[in-house]
Amino acid sequence: MVKLPIVQKEIKGILYVVATPIGNLSDITLRALSILSGVEVIAAEHVQTAHKLLSRHGITTRVIPVHQHNENSAVGKIISFLNNNQSVALITDAGTPAISDPGAKLVRGVREQGFNVVPIPGANAAISALSASGLLAPHFFFYGFLPVKSAERQRRLAALKSLYACILVFYEAPHRILETVADMARTFGTERDVTFARELTKVFETIHTCALGDAITWLQADANRLRGEFVLLLAAIEPPLQTEFLNPQAEQILAILQKDLSLKHAVQLTAEITGENRKKLYAIALEKQKAAL
Repeated sequence: MVKLPIVQKEIKGILYVVATPIGNLSDITLRALSILSGVEVIAAEHVQTAHKLLSRHGITTRVIPVHQHNENSAVGKIISFLNNNQSVALITDAGTPAISDPGAKLVRGVREQGFNVVPIPGANAAISALSASGLLAPHFFFYGFLPVKSAERQRRLAALKSLYACILVFYEAPHRILETVADMARTFGTERDVTFARELTKVFETIHTCALGDAITWLQADANRLRGEFVLLLAAIEPPLQTEFLNPQAEQILAILQKDLSLKHAVQLTAEITGENRKKLYAIALEKQKAAL
């Protein structure tokens, strides 16, 4: 067993938000183990699930249930522990509390009462999937779980269509994965790439990228691919060129230069003269060239 750091017993009345493994029970930090063994109470989404993790690491701290159905009423109970100078660790079944999991209401209530809330970082399914996807984009947008009903799900997806140059990250349950992917294809088109990251850190971990149009076929090719919790990553796309807003003077200069110069040279000179976007100019020049054939 790993020797744990000494817990600072003199620091009391703190709510620790502790990230736990998303599958492999070894994926927990030394600091998290130290906190879990040192606090007076652990508030867990499910007591039985928590005991599996704690038993693995020889931790015998008292565990009480705090989940989505009792989170509101649990706030007062947790605050009473903190008022008595006892510290509490908040954990969920897997990953980081309050990230598409219970915990945010409790954290808010504790902070409003003036108590310290300390994050203990660790495993997160979305970040793990992103790190291994190979998708290239400067930004990502984490949505979490989409609505259960298809009509509402499609409305939410449609609202995300304008997020360009941004990877879209979703969580999904296995019994809804086919419906969700079908709605994504309807909303974003069949050519956009999607990465499936399922059963992360577990024995049957799978990370697969394909076009949305091929996704249903891939999922149905093996019954095992429909099992386990999913992270879905939609590849970023570039915004459409706004050619309709091209400066009329730039368009005129481009047309004149195209008569005597190559397309590339005409675009380059027009961009230098007018300051217009080169990609936008190139798209218009190419369109006019095709129309003239």
